[in-house]
Amino acid sequence: MESAGYSDEKKMATQPLLGTTPTQKGGLRTMPFIIANEAFEKLASYGLIPNMIMYLMNEYDMDMPTGSNILFLWSAATNFMPVLGAVMADSSVGRFRMIGFGSIVSFLGMILLWLTTMIPQARPPSCDQSSYNCTSATPLQLILLCSSFGLMSIGAGGIRSSSLAFGADQLTKHENLKSCSALQSYFSWYYVTAASSVFIAMSCIVYIQDNVGWQVGFGVPAMLMFLSSVSFFLASPFYVKVKVKSSLVVGFFQVIVGSYKNRHFELSSQSSNVSYYHKKGSMLVVPSENLRFLNKACIIRDPQQDSSPDGRTSDRWICTVDQVEELKSLVKLIPLWSTGIMIAITISQNSFPVLQASSMDRHITSNFEIPAGSFGMFLVISLTLWIALYDRVILPLASKVMGKPAYLSPKQRMGIGLCFSVLSMVVTAIVERIRRAKAIEEGYSDNSHAVVNMSALWLVPQYFLSGLAEAFNGIGQNEFYFSELPGSMSSIATTLNGVGMSIANLLASAIMNTINDVTGRGGNESWVSSNINKAHFDYYYWVLAGLSLVNIFYFFVCNRTYGPCVGEGNKVWDEGDDEIRGDRST
Repeated sequence: MESAGYSDEKKMATQPLLGTTPTQKGGLRTMPFIIANEAFEKLASYGLIPNMIMYLMNEYDMDMPTGSNILFLWSAATNFMPVLGAVMADSSVGRFRMIGFGSIVSFLGMILLWLTTMIPQARPPSCDQSSYNCTSATPLQLILLCSSFGLMSIGAGGIRSSSLAFGADQLTKHENLKSCSALQSYFSWYYVTAASSVFIAMSCIVYIQDNVGWQVGFGVPAMLMFLSSVSFFLASPFYVKVKVKSSLVVGFFQVIVGSYKNRHFELSSQSSNVSYYHKKGSMLVVPSENLRFLNKACIIRDPQQDSSPDGRTSDRWICTVDQVEELKSLVKLIPLWSTGIMIAITISQNSFPVLQASSMDRHITSNFEIPAGSFGMFLVISLTLWIALYDRVILPLASKVMGKPAYLSPKQRMGIGLCFSVLSMVVTAIVERIRRAKAIEEGYSDNSHAVVNMSALWLVPQYFLSGLAEAFNGIGQNEFYFSELPGSMSSIATTLNGVGMSIANLLASAIMNTINDVTGRGGNESWVSSNINKAHFDYYYWVLAGLSLVNIFYFFVCNRTYGPCVGEGNKVWDEGDDEIRGDRST
């Protein structure tokens, strides 16, 4: 392994970035441009998210629930678009065109958002706080704002759906770089760069927005997105551009239609009485007995009429046994996948923590204070530190103490993450109760912009717990999907988390709307009112903690029903398994 790593490093050092001598496309020379594209996109997009609730409330005079709902919907679209992007990239347009399209559309969306800060007519006039005379945004102004969000979501879908796989194509299709170590190095640098970009966005860009203003604060992400597009297209002649193939989603549709068409066909308990269509040379020639109604999709009812001499079928709705088993494997893990939705709801609560931090003393020194939108970086720090400690310290130490390889299975990690999520919501509720009591005690019940005499560093524990929840559950989910789904479904495995986040954003919006409507009846102050000193966000977070606790019991039921996972127990991944995991990642 050391010689392989040294060989890859040597190739990286000697291979020119944009030289014309090598005739083969792809390789390490394309990596800086692909990684830079993703890094600049994350810098730009994540630099806009933390303070957006402040922009909507201060510049568009939106109340807390309305602004949060817009941001929930924006996040839902941003998380779901990569799914559509992956389907289109795999089945029609290809990964290069999808990333290029996404880069341009994201840049246009950020320019449009930037214009809302530059053109006074693009947003409502400033609100007169003394007379409470505020003008709501016009439909045209809201259309302009939401259009910028929509374009950024579409663009993110194009980039995030294909960037990782497109980079892997440059290595796996290059004759000299097919070793597993080269691919692992790429994945490591890709995720390190992505995490670093998010950290810089939450600290530096948010600081610019707070201290320089919205025009520069939104202009910087737009320029970064421009650099993202340029860096990607700069190396266009040197990319490996893999030809598109049929999408797995299309195959799933074929299985569903095929099984429905043959719904009246009675399956015999003796599989030898039925002919099944399978790929030539495939190990799967007979489907499994679970979800038997789907087996009807691969039945050859009339071998002489439905199949040709070369083994192919003339009926487009007859599927292979592999296609049927792929859909079954996806259906089987849906219950466990759904347990991750609740933790995604808790992590997607981005609006209130910013308002909460802005009402507290954020000074580190007498001259420097942490921006309210930058506290999310503690979540990133917590996640990164735990991953490093888990891989480099805790597992080796535990293995040494136990005298055998120690390893937490993906489902165990998922369950631990859910427990940390409950703790995070409990701590958030307790801290908010103390903060609200202090604000009332100091006479700020009617002044939501006042800063209470309480350090904002009290918010750090809840962010650290959320980071641990994401480190355990999020990474556990990804490993679970890749280990349980066939290697041919790696593109589906990479999008399942995004689909869950998208659904979680919609449910988070529904939960907030329900609580706002129920608690605000009869002229009462809503629990999620814009005046956080009169509202009861502590009650709101207790509700989320209760739902998260119920979700843990739901996880136990789904876990027991699912049964053991691939590699669960004391199995150690050997080199062959590692190569399989590498192939799945591409």
